[in-house]
Amino acid sequence: MQGYGLTESGGGGAVMVTPEESRRHGSVGRLSENMEAKIVDPVTGEALPPGQKGELWLRGPTVMNGYVGDDKATAETLDSEGWLKTGDLCYFDSEGFLYIVDRLKELIKYKAYQVPPAELEHLLLSHPEIADAAVIPYPDEEAGQIPMAFVVRNPGSNIGEAQVIGFMAKQVAPYKKVRRVSFINSIPKSPAGKILRRELVTRALSLGSSRL
Repeated sequence: MQGYGLTESGGGGAVMVTPEESRRHGSVGRLSENMEAKIVDPVTGEALPPGQKGELWLRGPTVMNGYVGDDKATAETLDSEGWLKTGDLCYFDSEGFLYIVDRLKELIKYKAYQVPPAELEHLLLSHPEIADAAVIPYPDEEAGQIPMAFVVRNPGSNIGEAQVIGFMAKQVAPYKKVRRVSFINSIPKSPAGKILRRELVTRALSLGSSRL
């Protein structure tokens, strides 16, 4: 059985039960029994229809009452009606299957747009000369932040920065373009396989200062 869960909820938010459901590539399943959910526009706070991306809010009997001794964190995570703000950028399809796009905190703020790093990483990994990749926000005076990619080349590959930038530019909207590339031997990850973006941001800033 696969699904979606988080520490602030004692039970799973979404589950896949049947073999048919498990074939839904990219989905974490349908909403768990006794659990309510809505997708909320992180800017306006309005509930969004199926197919539109926003923050996933959950409510149900297994959702926590708050963080012990931390009223500020509780107020930021739970609203007055008991909705838990997960911090995950998600959407439901027309059949009620939940898809997780990225963490809201990890979105790259390019001008008035929000760019999900995971979407760009997925595209980078589709290139035959790229073995692994991670995308981070890089500070920019004009745009606020720009997408920067750390790329691990496949053995024997000599792919360069201009080729990576050109490859991505053909596949995404202008605001999602990768605008800086750095090549690295391996992407730093946690034991669970999560990209350690903070380490890469620190590395990127040190690389930037060394170019001055």
